[in-house]
Amino acid sequence: MKTPRSTGTGDWLRPNITNDLVPPLSRRQFMAWTAGAALGAAWLASVRGAAAQGVAASGDHELPSIESIPDHLKGSGQVVVATWGGVGTEMQRPAYYEPFTKLTGIEVVEAVGPSAAKVRAMVDAKNVEWDVVQTSRGTVIELERLGNYFHEIDYGLVDIDNIAESYRHPKSLDMLPYAQIYAYRADEYSKEQPPRTWGDFWDVAKFPGPRTQSAATDGNYAELVGALIADGVEPTADAIYPIDIDRAFDSLAKIKPHIVKWWTSGAEPLQMLADKEALMAGAWNARIAAIQAAGVPVEIAWEGGTLFSNSWAVPNGAPNLDNAMKFIGFTTMAQPQARYSMLLPYGYTNGGAGKLIPDDIAANLPTTPHNLEKLIPQDVEWWAENRPKVIDRWTSWVLE
Repeated sequence: MKTPRSTGTGDWLRPNITNDLVPPLSRRQFMAWTAGAALGAAWLASVRGAAAQGVAASGDHELPSIESIPDHLKGSGQVVVATWGGVGTEMQRPAYYEPFTKLTGIEVVEAVGPSAAKVRAMVDAKNVEWDVVQTSRGTVIELERLGNYFHEIDYGLVDIDNIAESYRHPKSLDMLPYAQIYAYRADEYSKEQPPRTWGDFWDVAKFPGPRTQSAATDGNYAELVGALIADGVEPTADAIYPIDIDRAFDSLAKIKPHIVKWWTSGAEPLQMLADKEALMAGAWNARIAAIQAAGVPVEIAWEGGTLFSNSWAVPNGAPNLDNAMKFIGFTTMAQPQARYSMLLPYGYTNGGAGKLIPDDIAANLPTTPHNLEKLIPQDVEWWAENRPKVIDRWTSWVLE
C-alpha cells in the first residue's frame, strides 16, 4: 500500500457538524483508547500478531478466504481510501485492502483523517483527492444540508440481498457497527443476578458502587436513551424517539450524585473499571473487549444499548469514481466483513458475515443476533437535528 497523502486542507467546520466516533488515529492514541500503555500494548500486540498470521485476534481461527469475486468488481488503476489510521486501518489492510487489490487489480492508496471539514474544503475547492471516506451517516446528512458533497452509492455493485435496508442510504453505506453500552465489574456483583438493564444501572440500592458516564460533547453522546429506559420508557426505537429531552435530563439528575466522572475520552471508563474507581461504566463495546483480553473481570450489559455505525461515502468529484464504488461493493461483501470482525470486535452489516464468524468471537459482536436484538438503532436524523441542542443543555445542566 502507498503511504498516506497530505490533503493540505484546513480543518474548519461550522460548529454543529461533528465527526462521529471512529477507530483511533495513532499508536499513542490507541494506547489511550485501551486504557493505558500496559493494556493497550498487550491488546495491540495480539491483534497485530493475529493479522500477520491470517487468524482471528482471539483463538486460532483462520480468517475466511476470498477465492473469487464478481467480474463487475474487477478493474485497474487505483482508489484513494481515507480512514482514521491506527489499528483500525492496520486491520483494514488484511481484511479489505490486500484481498481487494489481489482480486480486482485495483491498487489501494491510503490516506488519513477524513474529517467533515476536509471533505467540505476539498469539494468546495473542486480539488478532491479522496475517492472513499470512512465517516458516518450523520456527517453525510449535515454536509448534504449545505450542498451536494457526496455521490450516490451504486447499489448495483453491492450485495443488497444480504445488507438490511436500514444500513443502506442514498449517499452512504454503513460498514462498521458498534454499540454504546455499559460494562460492570463482574467480581463485584452476583453472578446469578448481575446488572443487565439501564434500570439496574440507575438502581444504586440493589447495585451499589460508583458509576461513570459519557459527557455530551462534539465527539460523545450523553446517555439520553439509557436515561429514558431507566425512567420506564419501553426499550424500543419507536418508544425512545423522538427523545423527550426534558424527561431524559430529569432521569439523569437521579443518577448524577453517583457519577464520579462524566468522561470525555473513551479511554477513561476503561481505566476507571480497571482501577475500580467505577464499578459500572458507560462505554463502547469494542473498547471493553480490550480490557477483557487483558484479564480485567468486566462484562457488558447489552440491553438498551445504542447501535451506531461508521459508513463509506464518496466525495463529490472523486477522481476514481468507478473504483470507489467497486471498493465499497467489495468491502461490504460477507467475507471481508467477517475478516474485519474477527480481527477487531466491531460488527458487520452484511448478514452473510455472521455465518463465517466462529461462535466465541460472535458472542462479543454488536450485530450478532442475540446482541443486536437488545440494541436500539440510533435515530441519525433526530441526532443530526438535535445534537447541538443536547450539548447546550448538557453544558448548563452538568454545572447545576
